[in-house]
Amino acid sequence: MTNDLSPKGTGRRRFLLDTARGTAVWVLAPSVINSILTNYAEAKQQVGLFEPSIDSYEKLISVALSRGGEFADIYFQYSILNGVTLEENKIRQAQCGISMGVGVRVISGEKTGYAYSDDLSFDSLKKAAEVASYIAGNVPTGKLTSVDVSPRKVKPISPININPNEVAVREKSDLLWRANKSAYEEDSRVIQVMGSFWDSLKHITVANSNGVLAKDQQIMTRLNVTVTVEEEEERQNGYYGGGGRIGFDHFDKFTPEFVAKEAVRMATTNLEAVEAPAGMQTVVLGNGWAGILLHEAIGHGLEADFNRKKTSLYSDRIGEKVASDGVTVIDEGIIPNRRGSVSIDDEGEPTRKNILIEDGVLRGYMCDHLNAKLMGLKPTGNGRRESFKHYPMPRMTNTYMLPGKYDPREIIESVKSGFYAKSFGGGQVDISNGNFVFQVTEGYLIEEGKITRPVKGANLIGVGPEILSKVEMIGNDLELDSGIGSCGKNGQTVPVGVGLPTTKIASITVGGTAIKGKSMIGNT
Repeated sequence: MTNDLSPKGTGRRRFLLDTARGTAVWVLAPSVINSILTNYAEAKQQVGLFEPSIDSYEKLISVALSRGGEFADIYFQYSILNGVTLEENKIRQAQCGISMGVGVRVISGEKTGYAYSDDLSFDSLKKAAEVASYIAGNVPTGKLTSVDVSPRKVKPISPININPNEVAVREKSDLLWRANKSAYEEDSRVIQVMGSFWDSLKHITVANSNGVLAKDQQIMTRLNVTVTVEEEEERQNGYYGGGGRIGFDHFDKFTPEFVAKEAVRMATTNLEAVEAPAGMQTVVLGNGWAGILLHEAIGHGLEADFNRKKTSLYSDRIGEKVASDGVTVIDEGIIPNRRGSVSIDDEGEPTRKNILIEDGVLRGYMCDHLNAKLMGLKPTGNGRRESFKHYPMPRMTNTYMLPGKYDPREIIESVKSGFYAKSFGGGQVDISNGNFVFQVTEGYLIEEGKITRPVKGANLIGVGPEILSKVEMIGNDLELDSGIGSCGKNGQTVPVGVGLPTTKIASITVGGTAIKGKSMIGNT
């Protein structure tokens, strides 16, 4: 579902059918949007019509193990995705997509066989189980292993008052109209506003050869606004948004007006920005979304698959000092309503609070079933996948650093000359050596202990483990991001959360266009 599918005609409903049998997408012309109600109560009731029975799960697991595999699991998914977009003072389109399917995994030693089907007939699912078993590479045993699965009680962690999937399209569109109006009224330099509202409802069931049968319902909601401003032929963009596993009533407090004004503020700030000075500098990371640096530069290196394969700088270092005193890093999948939170991971394992680094000492890795088994560890509730078309792997949920004792103002005042990085855009990291580069989307100079001029064109360049060892002050203002993060790994994207208190780093290379000494920009 992409924006270029926006219908050209008006006055009639336009339909698009995905080539995948299990996926349908509807794109609605703007002229009919206000007349449509989206109530998915009936759609939710249909899950039971498509989902395999307990008996079918047991039979499929037996087939999957028919070639002597050590472990097998079945993953069922039924998802509804809705979206409304606004651009150029028009509701461009509204979309609804429904997808469903089953993935079958077989593990034998370090080998994994995986197959999926969006045809939910038992014969098709049986073929998928046979293919997964064959890929795992074992010799047929000539008999089926008897497997019994028992439902596991799953406690919901994200209470929802108003399910966004049951809210009319016109009410979602109204949020975008309010944001649009607010942005134009906020500043006369605004020349374009784009907004989108997305919500999804996912039902999953995981059954495995250990006898587990676990179900979860996962809701996700997000409002985004992008603004373009222009002054004296210079244009700048600003973006803001947020959401999480929340109900529609969340936007009574996290209002579209607030989102729009933040987007305008970021855009107009960039109009006033000076060129970023380059070179080694003292850097203060802002609280909240700046935690994306922690996620990318540190978090991925603590995922179990990289450590089992010895490709992470943190391999075989549990119990060693890897960061400054006071640095404690957590990955927690049970924080209510956060974007990275789920009651169970995509292997049916309950999520939890995992201490990765405690007071500077490495305490553990984030594990899925496969890597935990091969490393002699226990699963940590971090086995995640994008959809039924993908196998699970170790992934982060909500990753953050615990707060320290310093007032944020005290941290800024301690810096005579430096750089304040409040918000980040894209970035990349090399897991094998920890090298990272991150684009700063909102940054400021620190001069004589005060935040002064905004800067543009800045990047932070460094090595993850070295940065943690250069932490000098940690603020008492831990904040989690507003709910905008998605993480990509090996072709799979999953929603995540990040968090950070205001944090002072003794020195990081700032890449910019105004050279200060020798630039340290390299091929990292």
